[in-house]
Amino acid sequence: MVFGNHRKYKTSSFLKGSMWLAYLSADLVATFALGILSKDIKNPSNDPNFKIMAIWAPFLLVHLGGPDTITAYSLEDNELWQRHLLGLIQQLIAAVYVVCTSWNSNIVNYVTLPVLVTGLIKYGERTLSLWLGSTNKFRKSILPPPDPGPNYAKFMDDCTARKDQGYKVELKIEESTSLLQNNSTSTVPAAPPLNSGFYFLKIFEGLFADLILGIQEQRESRRIFLTYKTWKPAFKVVEVELGLMYDKLYTKAVVAYSLPGLILKLVTFICTLSAFITFCWLIDEPYKDSDQLITLVLFVGAIFLEMYAIIVLLSSSWARFWLSENKINWKLNFDFDFLTFLQKRSNKLFHPARWSNLISQYNLLDFCLKVEPAKRIKPQIFQPIYHQILSMLYHEKPKTVTAELKDVIFKQLLKKSKKAENMEECKKLCAHRGGQVLVKQKCDSINWSTKVEFDQSLLLWHIATDLCYYSDGNCADIKDGQTSKGLSDYMLHLLVNCPFMLPSGIGEIRYVDTCAEVSELLQERKYISQRDQACQVIRRVSVDEKFGPSKVKGDRSKSVLFEALRLAKSIESLATEKNWPKEKKWKMISHVWVEMLCHAASRCRGFHHAKQLSQGGELITHVWLLMAHFGISEQFQILEGHARAKLVVR
Repeated sequence: MVFGNHRKYKTSSFLKGSMWLAYLSADLVATFALGILSKDIKNPSNDPNFKIMAIWAPFLLVHLGGPDTITAYSLEDNELWQRHLLGLIQQLIAAVYVVCTSWNSNIVNYVTLPVLVTGLIKYGERTLSLWLGSTNKFRKSILPPPDPGPNYAKFMDDCTARKDQGYKVELKIEESTSLLQNNSTSTVPAAPPLNSGFYFLKIFEGLFADLILGIQEQRESRRIFLTYKTWKPAFKVVEVELGLMYDKLYTKAVVAYSLPGLILKLVTFICTLSAFITFCWLIDEPYKDSDQLITLVLFVGAIFLEMYAIIVLLSSSWARFWLSENKINWKLNFDFDFLTFLQKRSNKLFHPARWSNLISQYNLLDFCLKVEPAKRIKPQIFQPIYHQILSMLYHEKPKTVTAELKDVIFKQLLKKSKKAENMEECKKLCAHRGGQVLVKQKCDSINWSTKVEFDQSLLLWHIATDLCYYSDGNCADIKDGQTSKGLSDYMLHLLVNCPFMLPSGIGEIRYVDTCAEVSELLQERKYISQRDQACQVIRRVSVDEKFGPSKVKGDRSKSVLFEALRLAKSIESLATEKNWPKEKKWKMISHVWVEMLCHAASRCRGFHHAKQLSQGGELITHVWLLMAHFGISEQFQILEGHARAKLVVR
């Protein structure tokens, strides 16, 4: 209940495991308990304790309905909505059976009715939310209603008739209105980015369903984002959009934050409270104290759930948007004064962040140093198992997405957006993966590293970045050096742990072969335990272009270790030839990584971006949506067709 929404901004493996276990076991426990209650019915008329136990059956329906903060653990759960619908029918029949079997003239039986209504509504809301989040329904909900456009036959009849009457007829194209309303005068905290996020989400949510958007939306969004002078408002709007998309796909937001949802919320609260008051009035009946205590705990828990859900609802972004959209001056209204106080006080509790703002780190050399002890494991049959487990569990501490990194990304996209005048240019911009940076810096001698397959290029630059990084003494005082290192390790994390988010290729094979070659190089040097030491050993190897690694090794092994060494030495020799300071060299490297990140983001399907929202969010997803707002996307239609014509008679 409380931690269901934490997946939006937490990357903790413990939290993920706990949530997964709780999500799977919740239905199992409730179903098992309901089955026990159904089975234990013997002769309820002679068993006064069963009258009070019969109230528990509807409470299990409430439990199966779950909290508003989580309906689906993953996107795949939404596709199982039919299974949940069948479960709803089965559990409802079982609960009604228990209630009907225990029914007699005792007034306690009437307490079960409002609880049964609450359980039915709760479970129904969950099933409905899963259905609305399923792929087919989500796509259909986004599609606009059929629009035949103006009646062309009638238009031409009017035009011909006016001409025959001697009038001068002209065609006037009506200007389309702005997609966004001006809410800059709203008194709601953070209203402009919040409103922009809501309005843009209505347009760009189609990207998550892999739909094509209109050219008018691209132009309008691009026009607005080009007015931003810094990264803060741009990233803020994207954060709002992705947070709202998480709510739509993984919670009851679509149902709860609607007029029918609010009415149902009021009904469930009244039913639960009235049943609780009635039960407290009747507890002097001769029932076992333990049964009374359990029932009271169930009632208190249900009421707490309802009150918590109401507080979350009132302090949510959806409530803020409604207040802002209706332009309510809540400082002059007592009711909205309460909401202002509630939202300010509960902001840290219910909305500490919209996403994790972290990038996971995975370093090839460090992993190879940790894998080396596996060679001492006997028998050898267990070595592959050890390698696999270590590969799954190994990770470095995630790094915070710094303001410097966001600024570099924003400035690069801002420059690209000014060139995105047509679809051909957009395709070219999406295809760039570091080469344009090298051409601009006149580094043609290393441009070969960006013309190979993407996963090969990623591994080349990852190892080369490491070699240059430790050669320069960790670049502690160079911001672009830290940015490059963070992006390098993040991109390798995507290649190893989230390959579905990168362009297809044989990256995993190349990665494994490269790890094997690094381990082979280091196996005779047992004293090496640090990355900087490993880098020194690798750098001592001579690399001759005449006897290149690919020529000597052939095509059997996909390792890129010594090609990466050649790239690192070429980068350093270029910096020496051009008399570059370290800052300029690392600025070039960071720009290459940002361009590679943008290329990968544009090639990832919207489904996979949506899937990662429940894992704390990914930087690549924010970059992908930011690129779309800047008009740098291939998911826009090529032809225009948004304007409407009007007949002008003079």
